[in-house]
Amino acid sequence: MESEHLKRTILTYTLKGYNFESKLKKSKYGQEMTNQVKKNRQDPRIEIEIDGPYRVYGDVPLVHKTQVVSEYGEPLTWKREKEYETPRSDQSDHYSLCRCGHSKDKPFCDGSHVEENFDGKETAAIGKTAERQFVQEGEGLVVKRDGYLCMLSGYCGNRKTTIGRMMNQTAEPAVRAEIIAMIERCPSGTYTYAMSSDEADIEPDLPVQIAATTEITSDGPIEGSLWVTGNIPVERSDGKPFETRNRVTLCNCGKSCQKPLCDGSHRRMQQAELRRKKSQS
Repeated sequence: MESEHLKRTILTYTLKGYNFESKLKKSKYGQEMTNQVKKNRQDPRIEIEIDGPYRVYGDVPLVHKTQVVSEYGEPLTWKREKEYETPRSDQSDHYSLCRCGHSKDKPFCDGSHVEENFDGKETAAIGKTAERQFVQEGEGLVVKRDGYLCMLSGYCGNRKTTIGRMMNQTAEPAVRAEIIAMIERCPSGTYTYAMSSDEADIEPDLPVQIAATTEITSDGPIEGSLWVTGNIPVERSDGKPFETRNRVTLCNCGKSCQKPLCDGSHRRMQQAELRRKKSQS
């Protein structure tokens, strides 16, 4: 009983950042727990700070990607522009990304959330995507949509058609291929697909990575969401985990109504500002 209590105590206080080095040296259980904590700290994951930034652990690469659009303004894909320099694991066990939208050092946090009295309460559901999905079955393809995750990126259609409209044409291989390509470019994971109702979903092979994004709109380029790929766990500020998914878009403008997930608020806000500036010029 005493050893189990010591394990729980050391784990709790070590995770909170307290130094129990002297006690740990006297206990083999404490040393075991310390090693486990260190190992866990090295695993890629994102922790959300109360009314503060995203803390990223595990040497997760941070890059910048810009949206590529057609001559009609339709989103086609993403172009990687650069990789940001982040602290090495021997310098710091994490780096922090802006969540409030006010940092002057984006995508990194500069502490502006304190000055702005940022309310970062997480309101997004922590249930499973499968419980919310609308399923459409076509010939040789099953498409699933969780509208709750949608951040209006526009990859699910073009000026001629949408995924939904094409589902009655999936007997044609070219149509199936176009639908699959659209789904795999969806950054939020709103859409997923399987080849049949009794097969597992197929996900694109994406790197363990976070991308700060630039979106191209009819009004000009705007700052996009943080695009998290590669099944990186995201943990709320109260310690509860969100469902781990291959594709997640996190709010970094501070205006989403379902924090920490992006709901497209950044697009409405920034486009309105660009239009206002144009009208005054």
